[in-house]
Amino acid sequence: MEEQNFRTQIIILKDGPIMIEGKLSIINSDDLVYQPEKCFLCRCGTSDKKPFCDGTHKKVDFKD
Repeated sequence: MEEQNFRTQIIILKDGPIMIEGKLSIINSDDLVYQPEKCFLCRCGTSDKKPFCDGTHKKVDFKD
């Protein structure tokens, strides 16, 4: 991926999580830095891995 064409996107997935794709840094409460190229954040509130999605929205039939 060339730096000049790089673009970070935040996409709200229908009946699912928030997808963030691109150049990003996530820093936890212990100051550990996680730099994924893509991550999914929970919107349904039922994930056991908050703030990340663990797919539970499918089990609870989350609708936006």
